[in-house]
Amino acid sequence: MKIQKDHVVALAYELTVDGKVVDSATENQPLEYIHGKNMLIPRFEEEVEGKEPGEEYAFTLSPEEGYGEHNPKLRFDIPKESFAIDGVIREDLLVVGRVIPMLNSAGEVCHAKIVEVKDNDVTVDFNHPMAGCTLNFKGKVVSVREATEKELRFGVHGELAPEEECGCCGHHHEDGECCHEGHHHEDGECCGKGRHGDGECCHHHDS
Repeated sequence: MKIQKDHVVALAYELTVDGKVVDSATENQPLEYIHGKNMLIPRFEEEVEGKEPGEEYAFTLSPEEGYGEHNPKLRFDIPKESFAIDGVIREDLLVVGRVIPMLNSAGEVCHAKIVEVKDNDVTVDFNHPMAGCTLNFKGKVVSVREATEKELRFGVHGELAPEEECGCCGHHHEDGECCHEGHHHEDGECCGKGRHGDGECCHHHDS
């Protein structure tokens, strides 16, 4: 059976950036997704479409084909008060390098990396962790099958269901925070396709 729209695909893969493996999934614990549901990078899906179980693949995506170029306009200073919970500023969350979930004006979860902690403000970066990177993928198709009606509605792991129904897609950061639309980097950062694009964030989303 070939990879095509509305089929559940299991992939083993290795993602290399600048000669370093930054993400991977094994044949025993593959990445599973529904093809054609925009769950992965569009160009990634194009590259594996039509392949069958047992086939290997290898390809490179430019930043434009992946997560886009790094956009300096997606770096902001946010008042520390925005990180308050029950009136108390969560200083324990304000660690340089940490990625935390926040909500934009549409109520969507976006992820911000803390760049600098100042006296009254926090500098955060909403670019995807892989923005500006050339992505080198290689791997193997583990299995392909037709998705069930339930999977087409809710996703393989519930990732397509409304948040109030499923709560989370099933992938988490190492600190337990929700990581929507993504897989897991070794450093705990999200490697999914979704990224904040309008710069309109932001208040802390406490999971």
